[in-house]
Amino acid sequence: MRVLVTGGAGFIGSALVRHLVAVRGDEVCTADCLTYAGSLANLASLEGRSNHRFERVDIRDRTRIGELVADHAPEALVHLAAESHVDRSIEGPADFIQTNIVGTYTLLEAVRAYCGSTGRACRFIHVSTDEVYGSLGSTGAFTEDSPFRPNSPYAASKAASDHLARAWWKTFDLPVITTNCSNNYGPRQFVEKLIPLATLRALEGLPVPVYGDGQQVRDWLHVDDHVRALVAVLERGRPGRTYNIGGNCERTNLEVVRTVLKAVAARTGADETDLLGLIDFVADRPGHDRRYAIDGSRISRELLWHPRIDFEAGIAATVDWYAEHGDWCEVAAGTYAGERLGAPEGGTQ
Repeated sequence: MRVLVTGGAGFIGSALVRHLVAVRGDEVCTADCLTYAGSLANLASLEGRSNHRFERVDIRDRTRIGELVADHAPEALVHLAAESHVDRSIEGPADFIQTNIVGTYTLLEAVRAYCGSTGRACRFIHVSTDEVYGSLGSTGAFTEDSPFRPNSPYAASKAASDHLARAWWKTFDLPVITTNCSNNYGPRQFVEKLIPLATLRALEGLPVPVYGDGQQVRDWLHVDDHVRALVAVLERGRPGRTYNIGGNCERTNLEVVRTVLKAVAARTGADETDLLGLIDFVADRPGHDRRYAIDGSRISRELLWHPRIDFEAGIAATVDWYAEHGDWCEVAAGTYAGERLGAPEGGTQ
């Protein structure tokens, strides 16, 4: 299959690209403008492969995107390019509006023009987040029919892009499929997110910040499980359909950090009690959603996908990866240094 992946040098995008190219043997074009969270180091293992090419391009550039789609002639486009960090969206919403809304519009129009001019079909897989649904109480889970109640500029921008994707299917018959996933974790996640930041600070013996009381609940999904879900959607998903993708793994932020610190202790031989003492409760984020949970029964029932990776085992392997890849971490930390040392969370991409 010929696939165009936007945001393919980022965390989730590069995991998908590596799988499509190296495991499935698809012909993949990766499009990424290499902002702070994207890195060609994430694609280094694909260097020299004839079935992969990289193009540095901004998804808001309608001319370049149109040329790229026409040139690659994809059978499917998987749209992962996004600004995804809630803290950054609070500090500066403009980039989120431009990338997540205008960028998605630009891609939808480019694919629509390509399909119209060539008569070929191109699936458009729009990758989104559970944050569009807002916050849950102590019970229940988000379904694909849950109302949108975004509570941050990031979530609002993704909700808007989800609406655009649906509208292009309903109005223009573009074969769009949307996925809404829960919080991802795994190797190569940018260092501002909760799990890598907790890992790297613990390895250095530095305080590990946790927002508020740390009782915010998220459903955690290993990136490799997410990639398998996206492949299932790519192969068998129904156009016009939305699929929620979750890990069936609800944990409070405090539980997540404690799991990370215990894995660091096991990895390094450091005293577990000392590492747990690094937890530093800081002022909560404005508008912080209390709980997310995903009902993934549709994708399980229709596409026969289920998460496989145990959370504790996944965290241990993730901690090992960061501990063994100091060069990657140093480059990422250098990008991050001086910008913020707050307690990260949010965003999946």
